[in-house]
Amino acid sequence: MIQLFRNWIDRHFSDPQVVVLIFLLLLGFILVMLLGHILTPVIASIVIAYLLDGMVLRMQQIKIPRIVSVLVVFIIFIACGLFLITFLLPKISKQIAQLLQELPAMIALGQQQLTGLPARYPGFISEGQIAQILNFIGNELTRFGQSFLSLSLASVRGFISVLVYLILVPFMVFFFLKDKELILDWFADFLPENRSLVMEVWNDANRQIGNYIRGKAWEILIIWTASYITFVFIDLNFTMLLAFFVGLSVIVPYIGVTVMFFPVAIIAYFQWGWGPDLAYAVIAYSVIQLLDGNLLAPLLLSEVVNLHPVVIITAVLIFGGIWGIWGLFFAIPLATLIEAVFKAWSSHRRKAENAGDTKPEEKAAA
Repeated sequence: MIQLFRNWIDRHFSDPQVVVLIFLLLLGFILVMLLGHILTPVIASIVIAYLLDGMVLRMQQIKIPRIVSVLVVFIIFIACGLFLITFLLPKISKQIAQLLQELPAMIALGQQQLTGLPARYPGFISEGQIAQILNFIGNELTRFGQSFLSLSLASVRGFISVLVYLILVPFMVFFFLKDKELILDWFADFLPENRSLVMEVWNDANRQIGNYIRGKAWEILIIWTASYITFVFIDLNFTMLLAFFVGLSVIVPYIGVTVMFFPVAIIAYFQWGWGPDLAYAVIAYSVIQLLDGNLLAPLLLSEVVNLHPVVIITAVLIFGGIWGIWGLFFAIPLATLIEAVFKAWSSHRRKAENAGDTKPEEKAAA
């Protein structure tokens, strides 16, 4: 058994390039695990720079100097940030406050509807089951209230952190864009000269992850806008708030769509009750998600990632459990990175084995 394990180690890990690749991956994982909360502004800046670098490259393709392209794209980024802070965030905050004010009345109406179910359907549900459901809901609401209170108590610290991010992140985004080649060359100086395997993984993962992040950003923006227009058209309450979270839900494939169905349906139910308006809201949400899954996402993300749905859901569960919100956002890019590592590793091993097989033949011919 031990000899079998040694043979497996020698076969897969005897190549120095493989050792270097594994070392870099483990180092990156350890740094994120230990310093992830400290490096949050850096990670956010890298993600934003990834999003903006595509625009910079396209401007360079039409013979615009990189520094000019970076300045133009950065000004657009700052303008969008100011629009978000001055217009969208206040509107979303106002709707959150409105939802919290109406929440007690919605809860009371929900309890009234639940307590009337045993009389309507005595063969399907009992008063004891309703009591258990109401007790569960009450406990969850109490827990949510405690979490919200602790969040409010920490709001000063959170506000200071947001101010720091608003100052640091734009500066780092600018320098990541401006000095992209210098930063990449600086990292390359720490790698050994024989680094073909590492570069193969980097090129493949960089292309796919960059395209995925940019495509996903456009998908969020389009679904957010389409949902907002649709909800305004059907006159649904909390339009901007619901549309915002519907847009963000596309970050988590399959799961996000399902989770956001319930808030949309619940808000529509408490606004209109059972009737055609509720059906219109559910149908409108379903149409948006069907168009996203069958038209928009394949169009924006075609040839970027080719992962099985089981792999995607597993990656979401694993990385979401490790890193929370950031893990949900990076689940598919990280799964793509792992796929690129295994693909390059397997290709490199086959090339090495083929080279080893041809050497004795060349010696015999000589």
